[in-house]
Amino acid sequence: MLLCTLREFCHNYSMNNLAQAYLPHFVVMFIYLAVATDFWRGAKTTASEHSLKLHTTMIALGLAIHGWLLYQDIFGGDFGSGFNLGFFNALSLIFWLTVLVYWLANLKHQLESLQAFVLPPAALFALLPALISTNHFIPQANQPLFIAHIGIALLAYSLFTFAALHALLMTIAERSLHNKPTLIKLPSFPPLMVMEGLLFRVIALGFILLTITLISGMFFSEQLYGKPLEFTHKIVFSIASWLIYGWLLFGRYQYGWRGKKAINITLIGFVLLLLAYVGSKFILQVLLGR
Repeated sequence: MLLCTLREFCHNYSMNNLAQAYLPHFVVMFIYLAVATDFWRGAKTTASEHSLKLHTTMIALGLAIHGWLLYQDIFGGDFGSGFNLGFFNALSLIFWLTVLVYWLANLKHQLESLQAFVLPPAALFALLPALISTNHFIPQANQPLFIAHIGIALLAYSLFTFAALHALLMTIAERSLHNKPTLIKLPSFPPLMVMEGLLFRVIALGFILLTITLISGMFFSEQLYGKPLEFTHKIVFSIASWLIYGWLLFGRYQYGWRGKKAINITLIGFVLLLLAYVGSKFILQVLLGR
């Protein structure tokens, strides 16, 4: 009798722990997917103002819970060796920032169609840190300048993620305007000129932050490790992406580049940045377990 009682207690305790660990992550995933699904379900008609306000409120709620979970996952533990910026924690943070950028931009530019691109991957990466543990502790947690370097880098990645998704939305919008066949039907979207202007503003800000990231990375490499920045494939791809985006901004300013050319170069730069960060971190932390 006593043994059965102990087994029941242990079972209930483990179930409660599992609920506490996973439930908030599933709630965030549900909120993001529910908003995206509701948008796609009504994609053939223009959404009502009440529905759009509800979407905005739900996304804000998802951002609040997601942000709290990130704080717990990254800073909330008793980490004597620093804060935990493992692979999936970092991706979750990047997509939290991407959703935040979308939410803020949507308040002014009515980019509701973009939420169907931004929210599904954000839902996935909000859940993965709870399911897959990839710990990577950063020991320089007590150095404000280093924390600023990490924050600026992650914000730059999120801005370019937003820019890439926005470029995909522009591609679909352009095809819809020219009555070309497309797998995705959009009920509405801002004028292409407005979308294009927003794209270049986001890229310009991301380019500035990426420039600061590369320069500060060289500084911290010398200060923390006693040697100049080594040209690993991560650095090479990051610099290549920086050159691509710089070339795009120069072409826009000098030659008025726009349309498909601007979209294609935006996506090329994003792929290089993806290889720089995600490629190296995935191989080292997920495949090799370092």
